[in-house]
Amino acid sequence: MPRRPIRITASPLSTALHTLRTTLGAPAGFPPPVLAEAATAATAATAAPPTPRTDATHLPLLTIDPPHSLDLDQAMHLARHGTGYRVHYAIADVAAFVTPGGALDTEAHRRVQTLYFPDGTIPLHPPVLSEAAASLLPGRTVPALLWRIDLDAEGRTLTAEVRRALVRSRERLDYETAQRRIDARTAEEPLALLRAIGLLREERERERGGISLQVPEQEITERDGAYHLAYRAPHPTEAWNAQISLLTGMAAAEIMTAAGTGVLRTLPTAPDGAVARLRRSAKALRIDWPHHVSYADVVRSLDPRDPRHAAFLQECTTLLRGAGYTVFTGGRLPSPAVHAAVAAPYTHCTAPLRRLVDRYTGELCLAACAGRGVPEWVLEALDSLPGEMAEGSRRANTVERECVDLVEAALLAGRVGEIFDARVVEVKEHDPGVGTVHLEDPAVVGRVEGPPPLPLGERLRVRLTRAEPGVAKVLFAPAG
Repeated sequence: MPRRPIRITASPLSTALHTLRTTLGAPAGFPPPVLAEAATAATAATAAPPTPRTDATHLPLLTIDPPHSLDLDQAMHLARHGTGYRVHYAIADVAAFVTPGGALDTEAHRRVQTLYFPDGTIPLHPPVLSEAAASLLPGRTVPALLWRIDLDAEGRTLTAEVRRALVRSRERLDYETAQRRIDARTAEEPLALLRAIGLLREERERERGGISLQVPEQEITERDGAYHLAYRAPHPTEAWNAQISLLTGMAAAEIMTAAGTGVLRTLPTAPDGAVARLRRSAKALRIDWPHHVSYADVVRSLDPRDPRHAAFLQECTTLLRGAGYTVFTGGRLPSPAVHAAVAAPYTHCTAPLRRLVDRYTGELCLAACAGRGVPEWVLEALDSLPGEMAEGSRRANTVERECVDLVEAALLAGRVGEIFDARVVEVKEHDPGVGTVHLEDPAVVGRVEGPPPLPLGERLRVRLTRAEPGVAKVLFAPAG
């Protein structure tokens, strides 16, 4: 399920967020042995990067990430190649720094993935690695897994391979800057091609029946001593950048399935009841969804800047529940072997600084491309990876949900009794007096309880009845 990122610059929430970390059992600082091992690994890799490796420092790679990110997993170089394109995609080589069975490895298996709080992250690896030695920050020569994927003129994959390399990123961009350059036509070709390739890959996604949800983000800032919250629609560059990651994940899945051993990210097809529920929501939100139009096509027609469309996109994330990781060996593919939203076999392999499984899928693909056996430490970990990742995902989703609840309650603290304009975006099927409303201003999503039936899809003036940061979620009642 996609994260709902929240950015906050207001400090009064610090105590409540610290308490939340404790309540959720989020890892605190790294144990001294882990920090010591990380520092040693960072120094060793900087002095003498692991070999053998291809020297690919001539590639003028660039990164595109949120503006304050330091844990840069990916860097890309895009070029024309014959009548098509060549994608070079460098992925941070975490295995170059982590000794199997060592303190770092053990701690990574305990944490599983990076946790995101509004006031900072709890990283999977110590910052000396994740935000420095192993990160693909510009101007530094670092070890990486370098993918080379050739595409035809229509964006279809022709060949894909991965190898260990030394790389050197030249430029670090954020999404807004990249979008501005592309829109102004001032972007040089490696960046300008992101639009061309991204659009082609979106066409191929439509062709195979896949879907990418452009869910608006919630952003919170402090201005004039007060909290402010609004939705932010993603930039097109974020979708195009995600297509490069999806392309690589699909290539990795194909390599592993051909080799007979791997880890897939799988998602069963949504049951008819879940799709029927979305159709009812679409009707209530006055979103046109003819019966002959597929779910994927109606989602692509939506504008995340439209409040009704934003509400429906958030509802669409319910179809992504049930995703998991499936291990296969001996050439026996799992069932299902595809990710329903991707509409193809797919795996996670592009974020090893932030997600445990990606280190293992990277190694599996390296072994397959080199025609050698899978390292024993990888094989030994495979059976336990799906369970570890499931627990890590559950923890990350809980962190997200609780942070959203906390920040929204803090935003509305002291305003109990006030009336707000809202839209009813969900009504419980078996309890039509309970539902969910999206406030128009501020952009809060909260529970509403009142006389049934609540008017699904309609505007409704609601009164805030509860907002207790760290104690209880926000609650509304119809004001009429």
